[in-house]
Amino acid sequence: MSTELTWFKSSYSGSEGSLCVEVAVLPQAIRIRDSKHKGGPQLAVAAPAWEAFVAYAPTAGR
Repeated sequence: MSTELTWFKSSYSGSEGSLCVEVAVLPQAIRIRDSKHKGGPQLAVAAPAWEAFVAYAPTAGR
């Protein structure tokens, strides 16, 4: 089994390229990193917490 993470740009990232967040989906957690600092720190959150965040994000700031 490979331990390599598959990263993709979040659909909530800015289109101008300077504000990109990448995510990698694992069975029990979601990993998050800044696309400009691929070797930098990563945030890991439980899958249910990520689902709650994604459900909330489109309504934030209205």
